[in-house]
Amino acid sequence: MISGRFGDGEELIFEIELIAANGFELPIDVVLDTGFSDWLAIDQQDLEGFDWEYLGERSMLMARGVSNFDIYAGKVRIDGEIFDIPVYAGDGVPEVLLGRQWLTNRRLVVDMPSGILTLGN
Repeated sequence: MISGRFGDGEELIFEIELIAANGFELPIDVVLDTGFSDWLAIDQQDLEGFDWEYLGERSMLMARGVSNFDIYAGKVRIDGEIFDIPVYAGDGVPEVLLGRQWLTNRRLVVDMPSGILTLGN
């Protein structure tokens, strides 16, 4: 289980590691976005250096309208466990987003009054 924190705008923020093709691990803060239906979204410019395999593209409806995303075979570490997941890369993605697919295999606990935010088994 990983503990998160609440952002200034009450965002649900967790730290994960992105793993490049060469094994380099980069810890980053991500925002859990239940409005995003897949695993991970990132701004296209933040992908440089990861050398993940390109899988194709897809149009998705986002809050700002329809956006085109390139899809990569990415690798992340969450709570010590490594996952191979599709990563959606688009222009103008303001922060790295964890989508609700994580909720199919992880339990989300949000208790704002107590300051508790966890994502785990």
